Amino acid sequence: MPRDSGASDDADAAAGSLAPTGTSADGSAGGTAQRSLVEPVPGAPAAVARLGEETALVVADYHAGIEAGLRYERGVELDSNAAVRRVRLLGLLDRVDPDRLVVLGDLSHRIGNPEGEEADELDELLAAVLDRVPVTLVRGNHDGGVAERFGSDSGAGEAPSDHANRLSVSESGGVRLGRVGFVHGHTWPSREVVESDVVCMGHEHPAVRLEDTVGGGRKERAWLRGPLRPEPFAEQLNLAVEDLDWHDPELVIVPAFNDRSGGTWVNVDGQGFLAPFLPEALVDADTDAYLLDGTRLGPFRSV
Repeated sequence: MPRDSGASDDADAAAGSLAPTGTSADGSAGGTAQRSLVEPVPGAPAAVARLGEETALVVADYHAGIEAGLRYERGVELDSNAAVRRVRLLGLLDRVDPDRLVVLGDLSHRIGNPEGEEADELDELLAAVLDRVPVTLVRGNHDGGVAERFGSDSGAGEAPSDHANRLSVSESGGVRLGRVGFVHGHTWPSREVVESDVVCMGHEHPAVRLEDTVGGGRKERAWLRGPLRPEPFAEQLNLAVEDLDWHDPELVIVPAFNDRSGGTWVNVDGQGFLAPFLPEALVDADTDAYLLDGTRLGPFRSV
């Protein structure tokens, strides 16, 4: 599916005062039992998840080393933002004070073993984060080699060896912690994830295009939240719907942490979802978009 380049953000930012088109903003999301399990951190592309006796800071699509990737893939030269990204994440850990960090895939940018600038960024990042909290990495399509590099037998990286057991990497189908399921989204989620009360995913880098009265516009990262339908998952798992331990889960699509990674404009014709279960598994009319500041934009198709 088409995905816009993050390099366009600076140009779009020159537009004037913006408002969502096709709907009126009416403040932050209301509370439900499911929403109390996963709540966005105001003003940040991150959430707090309540996992029983633990709380977790949840982020998606960190894409360490993206500048090296953009240089190789597109010929775009950008100074590394590695230190800025690391400070932002450590600041969120200070602010939220969680028991663990959950990364919803694509901690690294390269598809394959991390090396060079990307490996250096991961070394410094994980050394700093694992010194504070354990990390659960939900394996994404860009995370090849991360577990091997930072596992207990790797012997690589700058993270102290006693940090190795504080990094766990799930299978691509995701993992459930407490009543919350976590999956990157490039593959179908496992049954245990589907049978959670809330399902959190990344991969999509959701964003909305907002326009002003004279047609100028810009992209804003956004959250998507809405109910899931059981039928696509039952079919994928070769089960009858009634055999699923279905909890009417809410899907929370987390915006990309990396602001240089581009995004899927969910309210622009011609763009579509990347996950194999979307949009079929979503109840479109009940799935809302929210800005990072908590502003509710209404059903994402009509923003």
